[in-house]
Amino acid sequence: MNPATGAARVAAPPVRPVLGAAVASITLALLLGLQALTTDMYLPALPMLAAELRAPMPAVQLTMSALIMGFGLSQLAWGPVADRFGRRPVLLAGLALHMLSALGAALAPHIEAVVAWRALQGVGMSASVVCARAMLRDLYEPYEGAHVMSRALTGLGLLAIAAPLAGGVLATWAGWRSTMGALSIFGLGLLAYVAWRVPETIRACNLRATQVGPLLRQMRCTFAHPTFRAWTLLVCFAYGGLMVFLAGSSFVLIRGLGLSTWQCGLAMAAGSGSYVIGTIICRFLLRRYGLAGAVVRGAGFTALACVLMLVLGASGTMSVWAVLLPQCLFALGHGVHQPCGQAGAVSPFPHAAGVASALAGFALALAGMAVSTWLGAMLVGTEPRTYFFTQATLAALTVLVAWTLVRRHGELPRA
Repeated sequence: MNPATGAARVAAPPVRPVLGAAVASITLALLLGLQALTTDMYLPALPMLAAELRAPMPAVQLTMSALIMGFGLSQLAWGPVADRFGRRPVLLAGLALHMLSALGAALAPHIEAVVAWRALQGVGMSASVVCARAMLRDLYEPYEGAHVMSRALTGLGLLAIAAPLAGGVLATWAGWRSTMGALSIFGLGLLAYVAWRVPETIRACNLRATQVGPLLRQMRCTFAHPTFRAWTLLVCFAYGGLMVFLAGSSFVLIRGLGLSTWQCGLAMAAGSGSYVIGTIICRFLLRRYGLAGAVVRGAGFTALACVLMLVLGASGTMSVWAVLLPQCLFALGHGVHQPCGQAGAVSPFPHAAGVASALAGFALALAGMAVSTWLGAMLVGTEPRTYFFTQATLAALTVLVAWTLVRRHGELPRA
């Protein structure tokens, strides 16, 4: 019985060995990397999609907002189901849905169909991310989990580098639909890998996880925890700042600065490269300063990026380096915030990691959806001020949370 919620639990039979650290890092990188691939691969092709389907800017941005909406809302269902039945069946179902919806988007005849298929992609993608975060808590205590997550997010960063580059090349060679086809193929491969290599990691299935009463009590308990709130706010604001770059930079770089599609992919990969370096810096900071201390220091990169964005926004500067330099600094900080935040948000709930992961992911998706919708309405033409000021605001909020709430509530005892 869970003392916090009164939920009945039953031990899962140990029919398979748990994952080793190296395999766990690779598995988490692939599962979490599905989100980066799904969001980043088609970004250089957005102007091409808009032209072929004759879609206005708000409709094109809706393909991103719908993905994030499906991603966020469905986590509220996947999390309890993963606590009730285990991580593995949820992973298999979600990856199959992602693969099929990517294929549907590749064959879509109009923008409305693309939006619908992207929403379903988000539903499938969310199962992968929810289970990845829950598996981390299944296997590791918070401090060790942050180290494993930082290694996994280094792998995710490498996928994020490859995604816009591959998307730019594919779109140039075969049109925007080829990026969706590539996602379908990757999804099929990941589904096969999970079926072959990934065991069940949950130690005790919660028999009441999907019952309304216990589920609502667990949600209230999760939201009330100051550690959960601190880490979730941090990753929400940091992810929102990242979404400004993901959703808006292709229009600024291609339409405003005249870059080709593949050049835009290369420019976006520079931010992912900085993110990889940030995850490496994270591991060094964790060893010396712990979870909260690492984030407090990593926020220095975010603060510097914020100042630079404000200066560039006020001056109306338009150049490739004006877009990339503050983004690379922001990505360095994000490489510290993300692994610590992912591990920290679920750390107080070892017996309800699925629900905690789902609620944190839902909040994250709301932040991303709000940013994407805002940019769709406000980013008009090649005017850079909205782009810079939006990202600067989110960077400032990230720094504020890191230097206050995370400093006060985020430090967790080492196992």
